[in-house]
Amino acid sequence: MKKILLIVLILGTAQITFSQQETQVTQNKESAFGDGEWFKFRMSYSGFLKAGNATLTVKDSKLDNKDVYHVVGKGWTTGMIKWFFKVKDRYESYFDKQTIMPYKFVRNIDEGGHTKDIVIDFDQENNKAYVNNKKHKKKTVIDTKPNIQDMVSTFYYLRNNLDTNNLKVGDEVRIDMFFDEENYGFKLQYLGEEIINTEFGDIEALKFRPYVMAGRVFKEEESLTLWVSKDKNKVPLRIKADLAVGSLRADLEGFKGLKHPFRIVVDN
Repeated sequence: MKKILLIVLILGTAQITFSQQETQVTQNKESAFGDGEWFKFRMSYSGFLKAGNATLTVKDSKLDNKDVYHVVGKGWTTGMIKWFFKVKDRYESYFDKQTIMPYKFVRNIDEGGHTKDIVIDFDQENNKAYVNNKKHKKKTVIDTKPNIQDMVSTFYYLRNNLDTNNLKVGDEVRIDMFFDEENYGFKLQYLGEEIINTEFGDIEALKFRPYVMAGRVFKEEESLTLWVSKDKNKVPLRIKADLAVGSLRADLEGFKGLKHPFRIVVDN
């Protein structure tokens, strides 16, 4: 349950593997999202126990006189679980509205008493990350890969730039990402199309597998599965994770501010 928001963002904290294949992305002229977009997800543990909620919100903003999107992600436990393991996570990303390159990332979490308070400023021109670990009063400067993404901006970069029209089953995508104080490679494999039943109705979806490292949290590197809507929005509809103990599932429960029509095959 302590990975509620991380799993919603399809990234297993610092446990992502690296792909050697070419990234299949294109600079699309039409954005998949915009100001005012909001998602809410319902989390369930092992298929029946409600574990928590998570939200993602996009807003227009300014950062150092630059036009940016400010995305805030929140995750928290609910119901019985919060009485013995309370989670309250907040992630923020400020990224360029055109390139989706991040300028600033914030991670402020409390997971059962385990806390982090980290602010990262990115210098994309000089490939540097200025990390301010506020909890430990420690500042460091770390070299990054060119065009680095943070954990939140990766999600929006892929929505905007992944060329889904030309994807073939088995194709893989890679993105360089910076998390906490390290560079990581993110690998995503396309599994094909599927119609899934949601509380909004049956929806045509694209199915992906984000690869993670097996170990303390996940059963194996193929433990995550993601479904996104097969339309211009690329709405995240469902995420399933096989954990070392039990399983966790996130389902889209509410949305507003979509930029494009949301296609439903059969209404509920």
